[in-house]
Amino acid sequence: MMNGMPPRGGEWNPVGLGLVPMVVEQSGRGERAYDIYSRLLKERVVFLVGPVNDVTANLIVAQMLFLESENPDKDINFYINSPGGSVTA
Repeated sequence: MMNGMPPRGGEWNPVGLGLVPMVVEQSGRGERAYDIYSRLLKERVVFLVGPVNDVTANLIVAQMLFLESENPDKDINFYINSPGGSVTA
């Protein structure tokens, strides 16, 4: 992205552009800022944004395994915004 436009044939990827919203949580111990994806992971929400490939598939599996180990009885919400893709076996 050299001229403010997405790569040819590509989509805007806010994470790749460094455009990730932040949220601030207040507690008795003070304020803490989270990127929105970390905050949502804390609430057991996992996102797949962009094409599916070996890297994105491994990241999703790692997040789901972590959440499963934290609480195997609680649901995980999984949101997909992807044109598709492929992974190797």
